[in-house]
Amino acid sequence: MQSIANFSWYYADYSSFVVSSEASNYMISVSGYSYGNNIGDGFSFHDGMMFTTYDRDNDPWTNTAHRNNCAVLYGGGIWYKDCARVGLNAVRDINHKFRWHSSQMGTLQFQSTRMWLTC
Repeated sequence: MQSIANFSWYYADYSSFVVSSEASNYMISVSGYSYGNNIGDGFSFHDGMMFTTYDRDNDPWTNTAHRNNCAVLYGGGIWYKDCARVGLNAVRDINHKFRWHSSQMGTLQFQSTRMWLTC
């Protein structure tokens, strides 16, 4: 993830990041954050969440103004949970940025993000 503030690159590695099948709404199981990374653990918060998009609400959030769907508020799709500490593909505008929140670093905003899954 490349910072908006200083153009530095940040990264997080997990030893296990499993995306389940469509039948389970692409639920993730994430664990094994490597503490040698430079951003802090943001994704573990989303462990066990199903993938949510604007037209397929699988998150537990309740807010009738946004049809109880985090993707209606933030756009994009991700494993939303109240709504997200990690927003790697939200719709970017004045109020919404790509972001990563961890207890180690707080909230950082990014101009670009990349995600690699290796097998």
